[in-house]
Amino acid sequence: MRRTSVDTYLLELNTRSEGVFADGAEDPHYILQSTQEETADSTRPIENCSGEPLKKYDLSRRKLLQVMGATTLSASFPIGEVRNSGVVDRDAPEMSRIPKIALELSRAGPYFATGTVDEAGMRRVKQLGVNDVLMGGPPIPWLERDLRALADKLKTGGLALGNMMITGFPKTLYGKPGRDEEIEKVQQSIRAAGSVGLPVIEYNFYAHRLVEGYYGETGRGGAGLTAFDYDRVKDLPPLPEEGAHDLEEMWKNITYFLRAVIPIAEESGVRLALHPNDPPAPLSRGSQQIMGSVEGWKRLIDIVPSTSNGITFDCGVTREMGQDPEQVCRYFGSKDVINHVHYRNVRVQAPNEKYTEVFIDEGVNDMHRVMKELVRQKYSRLIYPEHPRALDYDRERPDFKPYYPGGGGYAAYAYNVGYTRAMLQACLTTLNEISAGPSV
Repeated sequence: MRRTSVDTYLLELNTRSEGVFADGAEDPHYILQSTQEETADSTRPIENCSGEPLKKYDLSRRKLLQVMGATTLSASFPIGEVRNSGVVDRDAPEMSRIPKIALELSRAGPYFATGTVDEAGMRRVKQLGVNDVLMGGPPIPWLERDLRALADKLKTGGLALGNMMITGFPKTLYGKPGRDEEIEKVQQSIRAAGSVGLPVIEYNFYAHRLVEGYYGETGRGGAGLTAFDYDRVKDLPPLPEEGAHDLEEMWKNITYFLRAVIPIAEESGVRLALHPNDPPAPLSRGSQQIMGSVEGWKRLIDIVPSTSNGITFDCGVTREMGQDPEQVCRYFGSKDVINHVHYRNVRVQAPNEKYTEVFIDEGVNDMHRVMKELVRQKYSRLIYPEHPRALDYDRERPDFKPYYPGGGGYAAYAYNVGYTRAMLQACLTTLNEISAGPSV
């Protein structure tokens, strides 16, 4: 009998086989993938995401439909348990794992491109087919009741909270007296996040962020782009409240921090994601940057080896540093420490020093290959198509306030989301002629 129910579908997704949705730890061949990428060679066989030829029985119409529907169904599937150092990892779907496209909402306050956590803001996100959101967190320490109220409010709009940014520990950054009190507040916040099922907490560890080097450029049709030039700002002096800090000092400070908070994150079932230095300039007002190189990213995860001690993989920053995002994604994905993803494109004139953030479809990054690698790694957390470009439609709004020079608003986010979903769907279907096979 040919089975079509969602219950049967879920059962099949959890059954190990050689087919499309095999989900064993040693079997990465779970998603169909066309081989007609960057080639006109039509004689090549259809392959899976690992580059191996697909068998005919892998290509039944039923399985193809399952793959095509995976992105829509994933938001409503129940949560499964994945063991990690004896704790439950709440963010692993029971189906074959795929990224969840997310947008940012503001908790409250001034203008934000996609809106705030109110009915209008939630409708804006939901209308783009996005079911997951991220946002900046409240002042530390976070309280369980506040996080639960926020998550419950989002649920009324059909949205799930998947990531919050934590800030407010400058003494920890600079190794000053009083950092232990700050770290205790961070620990309390992690416990609160774990108690409400928030899977990821993102953070930064800058001595200074060199945003002074950003400026606007004009792109296609007069659209706004965001550029960075280190020469403009390389001689800026340290700010009195920050000072200048060398690399080993910053490593010492983050090591102290991680050894205090990662055990709490593991106990709470929460993953931390450190965002790379962006811009990844060699010096930022006299301070060196621990996350301004892939070598720094690798050093970070070795301080406290744990899936709770991970990174935000930003394929834009990766390219800004002169690295190949596909290879970098493979390295960190294989270690299961990609805890959040920023998905954007860039053109680079000089690595780390001069580049332009462009439309997601026109930069140096091959965004399809980046997405394909995330799918290969079974990455299942949030992917944020950030840094929208400035479109006239957004700029004509009287309340338009871009976050960066050349940055955009809601219409540009809609474009980014559509492009990201197209890349995801391209990795979940075949582009060659599909030969129907027998049901399993």
